[in-house]
Amino acid sequence: MKTAMLMALMTMLLMVIGDFFGGVRGMTVMLVIGVVMNFFTYWNSDKMVLAHYNAKQVDRSSAPRLYGIVERLAKKAGLPMPKVYIIDSPVPNAFATGRDPEHAAVAVNTALADILDEDELAGVLGHELSHVKHRDILISTVAASMAGAISTIAQWGMFLGGGRDENGESRNPIASILVMLLAPLAAAMIQMAVSRSREYMADKSGGELCGDPNALASALLKIEAFAKRRVMPGATEATAHMFIINPFSGAKMQQLFSTHPPTAERVRLLREQALAMHK
Repeated sequence: MKTAMLMALMTMLLMVIGDFFGGVRGMTVMLVIGVVMNFFTYWNSDKMVLAHYNAKQVDRSSAPRLYGIVERLAKKAGLPMPKVYIIDSPVPNAFATGRDPEHAAVAVNTALADILDEDELAGVLGHELSHVKHRDILISTVAASMAGAISTIAQWGMFLGGGRDENGESRNPIASILVMLLAPLAAAMIQMAVSRSREYMADKSGGELCGDPNALASALLKIEAFAKRRVMPGATEATAHMFIINPFSGAKMQQLFSTHPPTAERVRLLREQALAMHK
């Protein structure tokens, strides 16, 4: 319900910007753009992100350890076996993608498999499969697409002759500037709220799925330690929300509007979950 409300707010914000820069016609156009963007993202987001990171699909023979863990956890979660990918990268991280459980994929960096033991890797993959089960990737990708559209329209609207009322007269220039500044900020905050709530849920569900929340907590700390020292090569702001740890964790300004909750808080909750599970 919370996610649905946040997505509705994002759509309303897109329509308000359309109304400001183009009246009722502009609002209608923005609504159509929002629907088209969501439809395109629904069908193509997984292919786009996997191609961007040059992910290579693996199977039981080429990556038996990784494939075996995914297969075991997917069966335990009652999910169809997702496609498994490996990304050649020296900075460990992982993400899941796909519009639904029947078209899902999980991807891990080569560095991740090297630094994590079996239980920690299972914790990370349990987290990602939880995203698949709850369709979080689709929700977050749509939110990111809409946030990007809001930012672009707000920044270019006035320069392209927008900011006029129904009579064709220019609106208050100060109001136009405020819209250009505040609309992207509001969109970013909504996107951040969507992503953070889904990360907490995936941590909890992933801890239950792998059977050891402490292993997931340990994996998060290891991944963040690398992320703070070096930004993952090829990482983009548009895809940062998909990873288990923000690949821009080392950038201070990025942390200010991070789509991920603080790792320390995630670890604390996982430790508490582990204690409750073993009482």
